[in-house]
Amino acid sequence: MPEIRNMTLNFGPQHPAAHGVLRLVLEMDGEVIERADPHIGLLHRGTEKLAESKPYNQSIGYMDRLDYVSMMCNEHAYVMAIERLLGISPPRRAQYIRVMFDEITRLLNHLLWLGCHGLDIGAMTVFIYCFREREDLMDCYEAVSGTRMHATYYRPGGVYRDLPEQMPQYQPSRFRSEAEIRRLNENRQGSLLDFIESFTNRFPACIDEYEILLTDNRIWKQRTVGIGVVSPERALQLGFTGAMLRGSGIEWDLRKKQPYDVYDELDFDIPVGVNGDCYDRYLVRVEEMRQSNRIIRQCVEWLRANPGPVILDDHKIPPPRREEMKGDMESLIHHFKLFTEGYCVPEGEVYAAVEHPKGEFGIYLISDGANKPYRVKIRPPSYTHLAAMNEMAKGHMLADVVALIGSQDVVFGEIDR
Repeated sequence: MPEIRNMTLNFGPQHPAAHGVLRLVLEMDGEVIERADPHIGLLHRGTEKLAESKPYNQSIGYMDRLDYVSMMCNEHAYVMAIERLLGISPPRRAQYIRVMFDEITRLLNHLLWLGCHGLDIGAMTVFIYCFREREDLMDCYEAVSGTRMHATYYRPGGVYRDLPEQMPQYQPSRFRSEAEIRRLNENRQGSLLDFIESFTNRFPACIDEYEILLTDNRIWKQRTVGIGVVSPERALQLGFTGAMLRGSGIEWDLRKKQPYDVYDELDFDIPVGVNGDCYDRYLVRVEEMRQSNRIIRQCVEWLRANPGPVILDDHKIPPPRREEMKGDMESLIHHFKLFTEGYCVPEGEVYAAVEHPKGEFGIYLISDGANKPYRVKIRPPSYTHLAAMNEMAKGHMLADVVALIGSQDVVFGEIDR
């Protein structure tokens, strides 16, 4: 017999299934993993230090770039932390808009996760299906903020502006026939709320399509059932949150257990897994999409019936409207001061957390009374989950590492911040 020795293998950082700049150093015994060592630091963008060098209101845009598929949820935690230090509360309509966009963001995240996770372990069609629906939700982002990804829509004291009364429409082009343009613009004739409502009506059928492709597919089950099993006790010890914790059978969701904004007024369920493997985490996230759809419907109903302000009228924190700024000297001064110096926040420390699509995303802020934070500490969910990679991968095959990374749903912007 020839002598067999362990082999050290680099997985990444330029790997299509690494979901970011992840370098995994794998110690292999043949095809079996003995040790998986995640190396981070190849992206480092220094978000926390950058946020400490800028006025509070100039760092909201940095939050979008942490987990760049869950943009508004990141903003939500940061803005909530500032509001708690300032002792202000946004108008109710703004709170409903925030909750609705948090859930739209959850759908955006889970659709990208499902499409890429499927692609990683051999299912191509689901990727195309997921991006079909994702495109509509990106249009909702663009309608309220003017940009498809990094919205900077949430502001201390509310949201940037009210929901638009008309949706952008597809324009004629040489790539699409008139009939196709008409079909694409069919549900864009009304307001943004009409568009979101029509989306929520057809989305459950789309989820059914994903499930037909995957849930009982024997190849999908062979790749995910019994892979990366984490017991409930161990999931708690490892600091899991979100779908990773609920997949192991622990019913913990900040929207129910520590409700913020108007989540305590909405009706939805928390899906929980049984076995704590990749398959259960998949089922939990798919059911989460159905629950998010329910929440969005309730928000649309409330927002239709209750017009009102979407941001506080105190121009010491939110800026005046542009029309006022152009014609009124006092508003111009407010505008100038806000965008050059920002505002001073009372001394103190605060921790604000939201139920981010990936788990608990928290912002710990310390203020020393200046116009910029003394300390910003971000608690990202992906960072904690990636730390468990060695434990989850040990004893599995090399091909299962891809399934595990997909199941953890990591994004590197918030891991290597």
